[in-house]
Amino acid sequence: MINISTRDLRGFLALAECMHFTLAAERCRLSQPAFSQLIQRIETAAGVRLFDRSTRQVSLTPEGEIFATSARRVLDDIDASLADLRDLAVRRKGRVALAALPSLAAGPLPRVLAAYHERYPGVQIELFDMLSDRCVAMVREGRADFALTAAGPNLTEFATQPLTTEGFHLVCRRDHPLATRRTVRLGDLAGCAIIHLARSSSVRQHLDPILREVPHATTGLEVEQLPTVAALIASGLGVSLVPELTLPYFHKPDLASVRVNAPELARRILVVRRKGQSLSVPAQAMLELIEKRFSGPRQAARRDTH
Repeated sequence: MINISTRDLRGFLALAECMHFTLAAERCRLSQPAFSQLIQRIETAAGVRLFDRSTRQVSLTPEGEIFATSARRVLDDIDASLADLRDLAVRRKGRVALAALPSLAAGPLPRVLAAYHERYPGVQIELFDMLSDRCVAMVREGRADFALTAAGPNLTEFATQPLTTEGFHLVCRRDHPLATRRTVRLGDLAGCAIIHLARSSSVRQHLDPILREVPHATTGLEVEQLPTVAALIASGLGVSLVPELTLPYFHKPDLASVRVNAPELARRILVVRRKGQSLSVPAQAMLELIEKRFSGPRQAARRDTH
């Protein structure tokens, strides 16, 4: 097996440029015998003479000329790769991709992304806003470094860590009997006509087992988009239960939101990533900013939603 180091290549190029063993050895900070052994080792590995030597001069053989061109290209590639790694280490360049629930992508995340971009303008940011299952799939497929999504049974193959916990709010028209309450309990929802998010949504999957115990009316309306939910409520077609981080979608003059006093409704938001794989330096920096943003989850959520 040929074993030539970058140090060997730099020594070869030093001689190719100086055409003098003593000067090249000094440039490489080697003794002349050690430098001569270095050149001999390269020629032995190559199986061909790379330099013609005489008592007065040194010159490259035709094969040496070819090898010099290749050696420069290899060292240039290595130097460029090391420079890229240094840039990544100090976050001057790179890419970070994250997938997040729409409530997060449209709520607290934009401020975090803006702060990250201001701090690391050379790093490309990709944000995918999608429902929980797709967020998880993006991580599985390697298209996202990590995802911010709701806790669920489909995460056993991933490494997860808690990010925040959010409560739920009842959203209704301002003329609804419950609109003036400071809080409501699940029992207060008896008889309410509830507009649901789609069954594929993490919100719906979280709510369904709990609402089975509450005698409520079913409107038959199941939609995927939060603005649609807001429009249906405003039209008097029913009420809805939504996570706290989605409340910006419901800031409308004719709608009211009331906190639901039900600990069993609290929804955990997790950071989901591939097991056994470290995040890149840019992705780790992004995650640290996000964690800092959610370090006081309840207070932070209220600042964004009121």
